[in-house]
Order: sequence, then structure tokens, then C-alpha cells
Amino acid sequence: MRSVVLGVFLCAVFSPVHPACFRVEYKPAVRVVKHPNSTVSLEIQSVKFCQDLTDKTWHPVGTTWRNSKCMDCTCSAELMECCDVMKNPVNYPDKCTVERDYTTCTVQVVEKKQCPYSATGK
Repeated sequence: MRSVVLGVFLCAVFSPVHPACFRVEYKPAVRVVKHPNSTVSLEIQSVKFCQDLTDKTWHPVGTTWRNSKCMDCTCSAELMECCDVMKNPVNYPDKCTVERDYTTCTVQVVEKKQCPYSATGK
């Protein structure tokens, strides 16, 4: 039991993380408007909604949300940015594994479970 506790502790201590973010930049659309008096003007149309690339849901400019893959996203007229809140552990010992829970948005580095069965060949 003591070695399991120590193993879990070592897995947790040697697990620096690298955050993962991505951005989708938007360019405003320019529309040429012809007026009845023969003048022409340019109308700039900015983005009013962002589409979450994971869940395919739409969100109005100025909002933030968390999607089903535990990414916090922000929508603005210029871009949508999403960052993984669960992080990605790196440099942990080979005897450890990463367990992700997408319902609670948590990550744990735990010692791999030993299989109770063994086989020997002759």
C-alpha cells in the first residue's frame, strides 16, 4: 500500500503541463452599397456569432462558454479563442498514465493498474 501511495505521489509531482489554445480569426466582410442617387458606399459587416468547432453550437459575440471537450471559449468580433482547461501532463514516469474525465473537466496522472493475471510459456 505504501508503494502505491508513493507511486501516485511521484506521478503527481513530476507532471508539468502545457496549455493548449487555438484561435479562429475573423475578417470583416466589406459590401458595396449603391444608393438611388448614384453614390456608392462601403459597408463593413462584422461577425455577430461564433461557431464552436467541437459541439457545432453558435454563440453571440461577447460570450464565453465551456464545450463538451472542456475547452473554455470566448467569442469576439475579431476572433474566437478556445483553451483546454484540463491541460496536458508531460514528462511523467512510464509507470503512470493520464486519466481524463470530461464530465468534471479534470485530469489525473495515476499509476497504471497491474493486471492480476499472468501467463508463463514453457
